[in-house]
Amino acid sequence: MKYIATGLVLCLGVGTTALVSAQPQQSSEARAHHASNESLQLDIPQEAVAAVDVVERFNAALGSGDLETVEKLLAPDVLVLESGGAERSREEYLGHHAASDAEFLKGAHRQLLRQRARVSGGLAWVGSESELHTQADDKPLTLLSTETMVLRKTAEGWRIAHIHWSSRTKR
Repeated sequence: MKYIATGLVLCLGVGTTALVSAQPQQSSEARAHHASNESLQLDIPQEAVAAVDVVERFNAALGSGDLETVEKLLAPDVLVLESGGAERSREEYLGHHAASDAEFLKGAHRQLLRQRARVSGGLAWVGSESELHTQADDKPLTLLSTETMVLRKTAEGWRIAHIHWSSRTKR
């Protein structure tokens, strides 16, 4: 639980372009899920839409406990960093924290606040900021979460090669 709490949504990485208010370059799942969030800020150029779709599919699969889809979207050599720890392969992540991350997310609501993405050749990065709404000791708890995912283009499409998650309690 600590690991998912300390990380669910992406730490904004590199990039200098200003965020823009919600719209057309947002992934299809994110558009449908977050359409009512007027404060959603997106900066997703057209060439990054497919990579963002993979990130959204991964987050949806993890949140619903669909570890088979999670496995398919992760590169075999994925590096997952969270809470000062590291899991250095898809097999290691699935064998250690994936199930507890999924369990935590089943009871949480993820509200995407900002998302930025870029593509350069066969690599893409997606940075997201979210609020996670959950319960702790029967009291409401809101976590601010950041997530960075680096994706690599493969014959099967974009696959997640790196994840960095970080979160803290909202004050």
